[in-house]
Amino acid sequence: MEQKIIGRAYEMQLLEQCVQSKESELVVVYGRRRVGKTFLVNQFFKNKYAFKLTGVYHQPTSVQLERFATQMEEYSGDSTIPENWYKAFDMLKKHLQQTTTQGKKVVFIDEMPWLDTEESNFVAAFEQFWNGWASAEGDILLIACGSATSWMTNKLLANQGGLFNRCGTRLFVRPFTLKETEEYLLSKEIEWTRYDIAECYMIMGGFPFYLKQLSPKWTYTQNIDNVFFKEKGLLWDEFSHLYDTFFKQPENHIAVVEALSKKRMGLTRNEIIKATKLHDNGNLTTILDNLTNNEFIRPYNYFGKKKQDTIYQLTDFYSMFYFSYIKDNYSRDPHYWTNHMDDPSRRSWAGYTFEQLCLYHLDQVKQAIGISAVQCEVSAWFHKSAEGEERKRGAQIDLLIDRRDRVINVCEMKFSINEFTINKDYEAVLRNKMETFREESKTQKALQLTMITTYGVKKNMYSSRVQSEVVLDDLFG
Repeated sequence: MEQKIIGRAYEMQLLEQCVQSKESELVVVYGRRRVGKTFLVNQFFKNKYAFKLTGVYHQPTSVQLERFATQMEEYSGDSTIPENWYKAFDMLKKHLQQTTTQGKKVVFIDEMPWLDTEESNFVAAFEQFWNGWASAEGDILLIACGSATSWMTNKLLANQGGLFNRCGTRLFVRPFTLKETEEYLLSKEIEWTRYDIAECYMIMGGFPFYLKQLSPKWTYTQNIDNVFFKEKGLLWDEFSHLYDTFFKQPENHIAVVEALSKKRMGLTRNEIIKATKLHDNGNLTTILDNLTNNEFIRPYNYFGKKKQDTIYQLTDFYSMFYFSYIKDNYSRDPHYWTNHMDDPSRRSWAGYTFEQLCLYHLDQVKQAIGISAVQCEVSAWFHKSAEGEERKRGAQIDLLIDRRDRVINVCEMKFSINEFTINKDYEAVLRNKMETFREESKTQKALQLTMITTYGVKKNMYSSRVQSEVVLDDLFG
């Protein structure tokens, strides 16, 4: 039974444009491991290729070329093992010249970064194949796919050699949104509340491979126990595999991520250096770029600060969950998640992670408050009360939406099981935030308090301070 493609309308539209194009097309498909890149391509083309090759993880050039020969035998009958990648692409050229099909001849090279082993000259041979022949044929559609986003970016998209400006279409495949996650779960006959779907998303993100492990036979909490905490649970040891397959120096990348996991607001570059003992050089820049490109972390600025004050914040849901509940969990309780439903630390984790969920769905937030068409900048802000500042207390705002129409939405994000109640004390906190922000930032723009909650703000004598609301259902928009 053919599986349905969930979401991906934009990606499929681009692929269809390449199919209909009257020129040869080089398409780069990249994105995180487990995000469904290969599934998307296979389903779109219904596995009908003129040639398909998948790289083999951590294997030498000789093994990669043997796999090439095996695949070539399947498509053309030629089982000759080529001496090098130049010979291999000559064989591919000959095969495609002899292939007679209607429309584009589709070549799919999956996990391309794994083919580029040390001293293999893979990229140079690929450049020669594409520039020297395929690009001029007019009927070749070559899809280069890989999870190592840094490699795909540096070797293909930002290539300064023979492939410079040769990649006509780039598809960065992102995880599902909440709406797409709900649609995917329903396709598996899993019917949960949106609250449970949101909390599940806050654990594993919108990665189809992770979501695939969930079963309609179990509740949300039972599924988390089965996938993460029972003996040999599939995702218990996913962390090491995740970073090993992405980065050549995973230990340094992990050191940065672990340091960021301990600081909710994030760290500056200098603070990262202090926390990790890594050297302040180009290697650290590469690590931060790698983590950013693969969406493990996000760089952002405090309101009114310059680029040199960039803050790096951990945003990968699985990594946040790993450091909170798996890394130092020695109990091996197979029902850990169910047994800790009312744990205060779990409520704290949910509150912080919900903020990241909202940041990942900023388009939906903007739509809900009616500013989709307004140009905006997003930032955060905090103020530490100095000695003698008795009138003002420290204040922190995790999301500011600075609008071109001279309005700033000051967003407060709260994850609660019922309507959120603003009491006298919290109203004082909100008032302090707004007043301190206006005074310290010197902004002349209008400030609007926006509450982003699961089920809305309960109406009482203090709720009138809120000027706009976003609820969980809006994030599924």
